[in-house]
Amino acid sequence: MFELLPLRFRPIAKGRTWTPNLLRGAFGSTLKKLDEQAYVQFFTPTAELLHLDPAAHVSPSGLRNLPRPFVFRVRETEIGMNLFLPSALDLVCRVMRDLDLELLTPPEPLRLSLVTPAGLEGSRRVRIRFLTPTELKGTDTPEFGPLIARVRDRISTLRALYGSGPLDLDFRGFGERAAEVRMTLCDLRTVNDARVSKGTGQRHSLGGFVGLAEYEGAVAEFIPYLEAARWTGVGRQTVWGKGEIDMEVLSA
Repeated sequence: MFELLPLRFRPIAKGRTWTPNLLRGAFGSTLKKLDEQAYVQFFTPTAELLHLDPAAHVSPSGLRNLPRPFVFRVRETEIGMNLFLPSALDLVCRVMRDLDLELLTPPEPLRLSLVTPAGLEGSRRVRIRFLTPTELKGTDTPEFGPLIARVRDRISTLRALYGSGPLDLDFRGFGERAAEVRMTLCDLRTVNDARVSKGTGQRHSLGGFVGLAEYEGAVAEFIPYLEAARWTGVGRQTVWGKGEIDMEVLSA
């Protein structure tokens, strides 16, 4: 099971337009003013801060930089936030109110099963759309093996840090089976974009690939993980909206 709170906010003032970069700065600075300790824990979490044991392998890519417990979904008329730490709900709403954003509907927990749904056990083909720029560590194209490995690792790390604990899963076997699924269609384009931090002067990539890919093979066991990835994102800088995907089962 993977749990989250999908939140949706609307600008109170008409005519205000948010971009991921504007929201990044405004949310962080407002949170820091309201509660500096919460800012460190919520906005810049580190292994040292959370007193994590490296031997626990909470984050497969290393414990230095940890995923934040939320991702943004910036739309033309509303701001979405998928929150993986329900206890932070009141804090998030305080920050959003200070940014003149109002909560649209009462938050309802979303509980996603990581078991293949009935009727899809024999699925052989899936299509994945990369809706926002996506970067996968170690590869320039979304071959199924590396893609599902990044999905698996992110879900497990988020559960370990903010939920019910890391996945109870044979990671190696899971990865080996995923590597046998082949990509049959790859229709992607590259988005080149970047931002420069006002605080550090560092340049950060906001780009990646967008488009779609289709895969064929024994994909059934991976379908619920891809469904969860619709909410978590996959790859680098997912917190700001990169790596948003959609998934469609093409045959069962």
